[in-house]
Amino acid sequence: MPATVQRGRWTLDDRAESFYRELQFDVPAGAGALTVHLDYDRSAGVLDLGCFTPAGFRGWSGGARTTYTITESWATPGYLPGPIEAGTWRVCLGLHRLPSDGLDYEVTVDTAPVAAPAEHAPPPVTERPPRRDLPAEAGLRWLAGDLHSHTVHSDGALGIDELANLAAAVGLDFLAVTDHNTVSHHPLLPAAGARAGVVLIPGQEVTTDRGHANAFGDIGWVDFRRPADAWLADVETGGGLLSINHPLASDCAWRQPMARRPRFAEIWHWTWLDRRWGGPLAWWLAWDPTVLPLGGSDFHTPAHGRPLGGPTTWVQCADESGVLDGIDAGRIAISAGRDAPVLLRVGDELVAVDGAGTYLVDPQERRTLVTGDRVTFPGAPGPHRLETPMNAVVALAV
Repeated sequence: MPATVQRGRWTLDDRAESFYRELQFDVPAGAGALTVHLDYDRSAGVLDLGCFTPAGFRGWSGGARTTYTITESWATPGYLPGPIEAGTWRVCLGLHRLPSDGLDYEVTVDTAPVAAPAEHAPPPVTERPPRRDLPAEAGLRWLAGDLHSHTVHSDGALGIDELANLAAAVGLDFLAVTDHNTVSHHPLLPAAGARAGVVLIPGQEVTTDRGHANAFGDIGWVDFRRPADAWLADVETGGGLLSINHPLASDCAWRQPMARRPRFAEIWHWTWLDRRWGGPLAWWLAWDPTVLPLGGSDFHTPAHGRPLGGPTTWVQCADESGVLDGIDAGRIAISAGRDAPVLLRVGDELVAVDGAGTYLVDPQERRTLVTGDRVTFPGAPGPHRLETPMNAVVALAV
């Protein structure tokens, strides 16, 4: 079958009518591969790119790619390999950024066979630093992790094994891999995590132009094109957890209407650059003070200079297999990094570790000076935090 080409021009009226647009094309029986190429002026706008088949979702790469290939045995990261079923397939485009005079596009679809890319051996396993000695309830321990990261399966720079090794190198016990609007990375996580000695939690960042949310758990693909209330319902039905992401982060701030709010929100995100700024705490209290706070670095590439595990989310659980259960139960603490001061709720007490010289701040904004490296306080209910004398937040506990 010769390559097919569709051309057109998206306008501001098109975007106002519907953010997502589908271009249909027919795939004949017996096709062994399918390659799609999107061409447009990337200096003038941004078009997101994805794929749906007669059976449903087949992959998403957003604005990170302009080309993808799908075959029965392999696919471009972000896309799902499998049978190339005959019938009507759809290229899905997101009209993310359009100039005022519109944006020309050209989509080429080719079913010619494509050679599989060369396979690479996993990188050598990295030695991890010793775990911190932290007080915990009987039968439980505090595990260090990061709940927001990306790989080459969306717009990250590292492969899954490389990311897992980096997590081990900085001393993390678990890492949620939350590539944008796809689950193509999920089948690869268990083996890569086992090689590196880190639990890789399957996740997906449900990504739209009006806000992002992390869906945690092996729950299948969440349709980002539906209303946010549907995300929450689908995630809960699948036994996962949904968290609003970086609600104050520039053009990714949370603006999705919801009739019912998720139980979790990424209060501590790397964009909290100056932790003397009270915006994230103020948003949390105004949105819903009973929401459980999470932390995530939103790691994409070492080139950004933002460390994996900054911030670190601590979860108190029996072992690595119970991380999501621990989060669900609210056994959570957040610190600026794995080795930074941390405030832990242990039974009916709060314990400040390595926080000498900070203030313990309670829900009524009362301050108590922390005078040692391991100091215990009565565990009154509600969120507490550690602050420096300059009012910079260094640790959160719920």
